[in-house]
Amino acid sequence: MDVRRVLCCGLSCLLVFKVLIFLTVAAVTVTLITLLTQAITYPYPTVPHQDPPYLIGVGRADCTGPPADIPLMGYAVPQQTAAGIHTRLFSRAFIVDDGHKRVVFITADIGMVSQRLRLEVLKALQVKYGTLYRQDNVVLSGTHTHGGPAGYFQYTLFIITSKGYVKPAVKALVDGIVQSVDRAHRSIRPGRIYMSQGALEDSSLNRSPQSYLNNPQKERDRYETNTDKQVVVLKLTDLDGDGVGMLSWFAVHAVSMNYTNQMISSDNMGYAAYLLEQDKNRGSLPGKGPFVAGFSSSNLGDVSPNTRGPVCANTGLPCDYLNSSCPIGGTKMCQAYGPGEDMFESTRLIGHNIYKKAKELYGKADWEVTGFLHAAHQWVNMTDVTVQINSTHTARTCKPALGHSFAAGTTDGGGDLNFTQGAVEGDPFWDGIRNALVGEPSNETQECHRPKPILFSTGEMSWPVPWHPEIVDVQIITIGSVAVVAVPGEMTTMSGRRIREAIKQELDSGSSFEDTTVVIAGLSNTYTHYITTYEEYQIQRYEGASTIYGPHTLGAYLQKYTNLARAIAQGTESELQRGPEPPYFANLPNLLPAAPVDKKPVNSSFGQVLEQVLPVYRVGDVVSVTFVAGNPRHSGDIRDKTFLTVEVFQNTSSSWEVVHTDASWETRFHWVKGSNRESNATVEWHIPASAQQGSYRIQHFGHYKKMVGFRPLITAYQGSSEVFAVSHTYYY
Repeated sequence: MDVRRVLCCGLSCLLVFKVLIFLTVAAVTVTLITLLTQAITYPYPTVPHQDPPYLIGVGRADCTGPPADIPLMGYAVPQQTAAGIHTRLFSRAFIVDDGHKRVVFITADIGMVSQRLRLEVLKALQVKYGTLYRQDNVVLSGTHTHGGPAGYFQYTLFIITSKGYVKPAVKALVDGIVQSVDRAHRSIRPGRIYMSQGALEDSSLNRSPQSYLNNPQKERDRYETNTDKQVVVLKLTDLDGDGVGMLSWFAVHAVSMNYTNQMISSDNMGYAAYLLEQDKNRGSLPGKGPFVAGFSSSNLGDVSPNTRGPVCANTGLPCDYLNSSCPIGGTKMCQAYGPGEDMFESTRLIGHNIYKKAKELYGKADWEVTGFLHAAHQWVNMTDVTVQINSTHTARTCKPALGHSFAAGTTDGGGDLNFTQGAVEGDPFWDGIRNALVGEPSNETQECHRPKPILFSTGEMSWPVPWHPEIVDVQIITIGSVAVVAVPGEMTTMSGRRIREAIKQELDSGSSFEDTTVVIAGLSNTYTHYITTYEEYQIQRYEGASTIYGPHTLGAYLQKYTNLARAIAQGTESELQRGPEPPYFANLPNLLPAAPVDKKPVNSSFGQVLEQVLPVYRVGDVVSVTFVAGNPRHSGDIRDKTFLTVEVFQNTSSSWEVVHTDASWETRFHWVKGSNRESNATVEWHIPASAQQGSYRIQHFGHYKKMVGFRPLITAYQGSSEVFAVSHTYYY
């Protein structure tokens, strides 16, 4: 054989072999690149979902009530009446449907949900939707802002501190909440839900550590902190993976705005929602846009956002540890602060922390929530529950009563009189006044509440209507393996932990649930003040003194919620007894007089500028302009309206564009009631770093009342500032 031919054949074969290797490597490389590209491009698994999608709807609506004269709900400070708007209040509704059952979770920027408000909302929903939205599948929760109008309660204690049952305030809340459900109902589409959890540090502080330390050492050792730092986030998407909404729960009081504030404000929780919605609804004014972010309260009973802690405001020295009082000034001077230098900065910092953590968790939420929906609800007479202590002993709940330390307030807002926290004995002076005014508590009630020294035995006071509720809602809804416990009050940290643990254990014992995540939705459905553990109750700080059904309140709730969870786990929730329905009182008193006619200075008109703007401002400055104004109550239903606009002139279209309203964080609307029925409105604009250079103006809108003969006439007015410039320097 020709050697050259063999060699040539060998070389050819070698060449072919190399080409084959090259092609194989290339093919593998292309395949790997394709797989990596797909992994990077698609945030969700490309394999088909094994579980069917939910039907999901989200909706938001303005529920801001009259921003003048009405007491703000929360601190019970008589002089803290509304006089303007810091931020608007919104109701946010989330509907989930699995094709068989439907649940609704509503979080509203209000102090708490009252029984009357829930009854009114359910009645309005029944008129519109029949039996689709009911007491068992609708949870109504409040963020616990202390900057919302009061006047929506039907029990005497709250009627006294709210200037009665104020129908304009009630109407704004009911209409706003129902409208948020309407919008969620109309937006229903197929979608999916993902969950994420994480810890948020430096945003909460236990304001009653003395009580917390009375819980068993063995129990406390299971937890690293004396407040719950956990943030739970539910991410709601459409089938394309685009976000449509978010729900989160975090335990902290919405009291960054303190008791000196007189503007309607959604406080730190509302600011967190504002930031996330502005982030997701780019280019939209506050309260507008399709994405809805709900930030909900949890077991916040002993949790404060004032992270610098309490000091004596008049000396700067630490407060007395046990009773949180100061040598001079008592409990009123013992005030918690921070983290900011004033309440606005503190609201901004805490709200931003909550927003930042929720946004982070939303971005990495990848654990899909799947499974059927359940809803269980009962009405319970909380004054008559037998609590099983152990196999041989029982105890009972009590008629409602408030202790002496209730009047002391907290380090977030102390009382004016000489009461202190931690009182386990009565005071002869105040007891004598109480006996003369409302009568002495019965021996039975005093014994039942021991060691609480009773200041007001509200369960034995019924004029003109009962002072506290007896019938309350207990409710659980589940979305797959996420259980939401609607609690009718303010649970302390450890109370919430015990409830979560008991419900998780009960649900996980069934075949339909595995590794259930349980969240507490506080301030839901009915308001019954606080819920401490039995051990915390013994210390009788503010929270214990405000646990109105006695030392075994938590034990009673543990039994009732465990029964609901057991029914859900067994699929027998439809067989639960409804329980005794709550009352609906007619002809509730309104103690708020009608707003009088408005007057104005001689030779002036409503809307006229009294204090004009400057010609030029820089970013970071505060623009202020004052107008002759009418009483804001004369503007009636102010939902989806505004008392002010900040407008920039667009040269391209030769028109004015609204960039801020009174719902914006950057604006403040102050209403100042003067003498002789004259009043002013001052509008502030805190110019943000995002403000573009250009020409601006501020407008104010309102209504005034005058008498025409014997009939009142309401007339609209508006006023405008002069045009001013915003620049990076004062040379524009």
